[in-house]
Amino acid sequence: MLFPTVQYAIFFAIVLVASWLLTPQPVRWKLFMLGASYVFYAAWDPRFLLLLAGVTVFNQVMALRIAAADDDDRRRALVRWTVAGDLAVLGWFKYYGFFVASMANLLARFGVSQPFPLLEIVLPVGISFFTFQAISYVVDIGRGKLEPASHLDVAVFLAFFPQLVAGPIVRAREFLPQLATRAGQVLDTGRAFGLITAGLFKKVVVASFLASAIVDEVFANPSAYSSGEILVAVYGYAAQIYTDFSGYTDIAIGCAMLLGFTFPDNFNRPYAATTLRDFWRRWHMTLSRWLRDYLYIPLGGSAHGRARTYRNLILTMLLGGLWHGAAWTFVAWGALHGGWLALERYLEERRQARPAPRRPGLAPLEPWWIETRRWLVTFHVVCLGWVFFRAESFDVATTMLTRLATAPGPAPLVTVPVLAVIVATIAVQFLPEGTGEAIQAQFSRLPLAGQALALAGALVVIDALGPPGVAPFIYFQF
Repeated sequence: MLFPTVQYAIFFAIVLVASWLLTPQPVRWKLFMLGASYVFYAAWDPRFLLLLAGVTVFNQVMALRIAAADDDDRRRALVRWTVAGDLAVLGWFKYYGFFVASMANLLARFGVSQPFPLLEIVLPVGISFFTFQAISYVVDIGRGKLEPASHLDVAVFLAFFPQLVAGPIVRAREFLPQLATRAGQVLDTGRAFGLITAGLFKKVVVASFLASAIVDEVFANPSAYSSGEILVAVYGYAAQIYTDFSGYTDIAIGCAMLLGFTFPDNFNRPYAATTLRDFWRRWHMTLSRWLRDYLYIPLGGSAHGRARTYRNLILTMLLGGLWHGAAWTFVAWGALHGGWLALERYLEERRQARPAPRRPGLAPLEPWWIETRRWLVTFHVVCLGWVFFRAESFDVATTMLTRLATAPGPAPLVTVPVLAVIVATIAVQFLPEGTGEAIQAQFSRLPLAGQALALAGALVVIDALGPPGVAPFIYFQF
């Protein structure tokens, strides 16, 4: 069930009305919301409801055992076994075929047949997201930061449909307390509908246009296109994945807000970043914080010297890349980000260790130029990573990069509308921080009739500019 569809609009309208009618009855509300979330998930494949329910039961049983453990060693052991169980489920569905195929290719070089059968395993939608949320629940209980919740509360937390299939990754200690307080929240419906409308525009109009106008064609067969088309396709994909994923996030946050929940922000003008570290503070922020708190810091973080800090950065991003998909292209994407983060840290440490140079009689380099140079480098490192992220194989990625430098010629796909959309998508990242919130606040101050008229007009524009049909959101595959 995709957000930008009539089917979802009808589903959400029914859920919204029923949700607020049941608000005075918390238990009935939770049972209804759990049922609605399971209906939402079953729209893709009802068989995997058993998987979602199984993950819920397993983690709740283990959470209770962790909380009841009478010593730290047993508690830590139970947490490790629980996390291992969650990762085993994720690994079976998402990585079994990848690892078996990789092993078969390696053994074939030595004339050895691989010992495991290559199975066609259907990937359950959203498994990466609800698995990570389950891990955050049990780990926080093990760390003493959270008490086990009721069975019903945990089931609603892991199945809550606005963020079930593509995030943002909401932690238990962010979500569970709101189950008790949502009834008393004052809704900012103007902001919620504004977010939903903005998300629809980004996905249905901008992301869909870039995909059909240049990105899909070039990445499908890069050997048929010139350097100019490939370069603009890479920039186009950078704009497409941002508008697609942040558009989904806006809709998810807006829908959750209408149901009485506040989700954490997931994007903050990522293409305005001037370092890769800054980029990861702005892009998919809930995943960045998850990787930091549940992977990077447990690995040792930056507490054990330079070499181990660099190792931990690279390992974290390698695993973050593999989390995105079972392919070596995602591993390469993670390796690029991890290596560059380590390089940035090394250069920053060297800079801080050097005494500030004195240049009598010389004016300092203009700060805007320094920032511009850093931005250009960071943006193009990110775009280089997107080539591997989007490419179907290493062959496609290497062809893209080779022809980027060796294929001059006409570029008929590089049109004024394509360039205008890409430039506009990047340019809005440089609006002053808080601009979006200020616009939303102004919209919320409009009378109800004015809000309804503006939203109706926006939906008409979105419908007119959008293509027929709606492609799935990019992050559904993860």
